[in-house]
Amino acid sequence: MSTNLAERVAARRSHPPARGADAPQPNLVQFVNSMRGEIARALPAHVASPERIARIALTELRRVEHLAECTQESFGGALMTCAQLGLEPGGALGEAYLLPFWNKRARAYEVQLVIGYQGMIRLFWQHPAAAGLAARTVYENDEFEFEYGLHPVLRHKPVRSDRGRPTHYYAVAKMANGGSAFVVMSVEDVEAIRQRSKARDGGPWATDYDAMACKTVIRQLFKLLPKSSELARAVAHDEGVRRDMSPEGLDAPPDYVEGEVVERAPDGQQATVEDVPAEFAGWPEATESGGGG
Repeated sequence: MSTNLAERVAARRSHPPARGADAPQPNLVQFVNSMRGEIARALPAHVASPERIARIALTELRRVEHLAECTQESFGGALMTCAQLGLEPGGALGEAYLLPFWNKRARAYEVQLVIGYQGMIRLFWQHPAAAGLAARTVYENDEFEFEYGLHPVLRHKPVRSDRGRPTHYYAVAKMANGGSAFVVMSVEDVEAIRQRSKARDGGPWATDYDAMACKTVIRQLFKLLPKSSELARAVAHDEGVRRDMSPEGLDAPPDYVEGEVVERAPDGQQATVEDVPAEFAGWPEATESGGGG
């Protein structure tokens, strides 16, 4: 009896597919190819071709363990969200990540879309009032002071070497009307938010911690700033599961369900996507200070 129980526990931990053993696995490669028409209609005019988006998605299917086992609805929903927001659905540019998510309630893999640091920045710059955005890391040997209130102060002077460990992250934005705002978070503040994320131990939190920390403080800053409709939707869909692949699905709140993100298997290789179109050249990015800050 105890042996059977141990076997069932081991099988549960291995996250077997919810479908029966005899049921055919959906071919997500064919599914992605069949979505090119929908992707083409959803893409903003300034974004790359649907062929590029589809090629990146296929690269992720080969690269990310368990992603090909996710439901078509959640994979298609995440891909449509990327297309409608004009973000690339892969980790190469850090705009968005497709993470396999084990839905404990449905007993199936689903895709959780995590909007990346560069994706948030890119959407910010689409607002006509945007004039500047920077996110940086403060290290223990830097000169750093800040103060909120009627006369806010933010001063950061990085040292050139031996900066020590990170202590704070901050984001500052300037608007076309001359206004500005900033938010500062300690490492402990960032960690508290990371611990509430289903993806806290995998995905970009594991591979690009500083970028995700900067994204976290940028998200807090966005609460103080005017947002474009695209940016507001991105914030709403961040770390959610979308199953509605229709264009109207972007306006509906995604699901946030109990489960766990499956860690990506290390392969020692960085996937690349060739033929970067000219439209992607020269996009503004947040400036990072030297020494990884």
